[in-house]
Amino acid sequence: MLDDNTKAQVRAYLEKLQRPIQLVASLDESKSAQEMRALLADLASLSEKIVVRHDGADLRRPSFSVAAAGDAPRIRFAGSPMGHECTSLILASRQCGGYPPKVEPEVIERIKGLTGKFAFETYISLDCHNCPDVIQALNLMAVVNPNISNTMIDGTLFRAAVEAKRVLAVPMIFMNGEHFGQGRTSLEEILARLDTGAGTDLAAKLAAKETFDVLIVGGGPAGAAAAIYAARKGIRTGVVAERFGGQVLDTLAIENFISVKHTEGPQLAAALEQHVNEYGVDIMNLQRAEALLPGQGDHGVHELQLAGGGALKAKTIILATGARWREMNVPGENAYRGKGVAYCPHCDGPLFKGKRVAVIGGGNSGVEAAIDLAGIVAHVTLLEFDSKLRADAVLQKKLASLPNVTIIKSALTTEVVGDGNKVTGVVYTDRMTNTSQQIELEGIFVQIGLLPNTDWLKGTLNLSKHGEIEVDARGQTSVPGIYAAGDCTTTPYKQIIIAMGEGAKASLSAFDHLIRA
Repeated sequence: MLDDNTKAQVRAYLEKLQRPIQLVASLDESKSAQEMRALLADLASLSEKIVVRHDGADLRRPSFSVAAAGDAPRIRFAGSPMGHECTSLILASRQCGGYPPKVEPEVIERIKGLTGKFAFETYISLDCHNCPDVIQALNLMAVVNPNISNTMIDGTLFRAAVEAKRVLAVPMIFMNGEHFGQGRTSLEEILARLDTGAGTDLAAKLAAKETFDVLIVGGGPAGAAAAIYAARKGIRTGVVAERFGGQVLDTLAIENFISVKHTEGPQLAAALEQHVNEYGVDIMNLQRAEALLPGQGDHGVHELQLAGGGALKAKTIILATGARWREMNVPGENAYRGKGVAYCPHCDGPLFKGKRVAVIGGGNSGVEAAIDLAGIVAHVTLLEFDSKLRADAVLQKKLASLPNVTIIKSALTTEVVGDGNKVTGVVYTDRMTNTSQQIELEGIFVQIGLLPNTDWLKGTLNLSKHGEIEVDARGQTSVPGIYAAGDCTTTPYKQIIIAMGEGAKASLSAFDHLIRA
């Protein structure tokens, strides 16, 4: 099951086991069960502290549990956790085996303090790069608190459960049988939902912080670069972010980051956070900015108000709030989000195996999505508003060669149609004939560009007609002492490497502003 190179890597990780663990399998006669049996045998061969049993009584088969020897199992894998989930299995094994998780002691104590029973079931796809974060967070919580359990369920393997639960987007989390959430979710976000009493204390702690020299709003590439450049100047630096890493966390393959031939978004985001942490930057994660109150005069102190309560003060502020997926804004889109309307073909594509889907958008993202999906689904219809596709010629050529793809140009998407539970079709207007057409399908992947995260700044500083923050060559906004960088600004070409450069520039400009105060 595991090749020799992977075995060598896994063996090194399993050397960290401090106590024996048991892997208890519940198998059937399926091919998937045979693969799981081989995987567990490989693991047992790599560490004398791993014992494998095949007398599990779980009704969901094939599956297996992971637990310290003698403990009741609270972590289960329904389906072989390979691909992106292989790391989840290794971490669960190490943590059950006594290796301490790399989490702040304060977080561990909050998890231990949770009361009540929390039985999680998390539906995933092995191709999803967002799913492992959720699985690893819930598994860690199950290791720390005996009242918490988590089962990873491979949605492509357990199709009946997927249909019954109406799972059309991953990761999708259920707690105690009820829908809990979906999409990429961090340990801190899950804990914040369960530990409801922590919000007031956190708001007070934030409000009590001293005035920052530079406060960066946003934790993506622009924000991370700005934080590093500011901290290297020896000034008091803070970062406020809804989720550190930003949109990079939702990016699969990155192949144009100069000097790095290939990486993936989550890996790059983790490297950015690690680098920022090396400089002692005060990172305030899971905090959404709600309002900006500029200081008086050229060198006044600015105030940033947070949605969760509390406020922060800073002598200079760098806005690096990034952008989000643009929505179609048509009837039915919000109602069927996660019920057939999706935005990540890599994550959710496998859930539509053998089905009919549409891709909205004919740029590079849309055409790449259609190409990827064509290898999974029965048929792809690509709808493009313009009279021609805007993707690179090489992508268009590849798309045109695929037998199960239909391309419709001059199409204005007007409605998402469903039966109340899931998507059943999409309606568009043929702009050449002005006639309305409907396509019957089960999934719609929206790939029509980005919108800057600047709604909360309207009326505070100058924005372009597209909602981007207007900046000059130094990253200065229309308000003295407030700078901006990255995809939320008027700087052309929304690229990771450009955002980093703009973040560094804005930080240097902010420092220059401080020393001239």
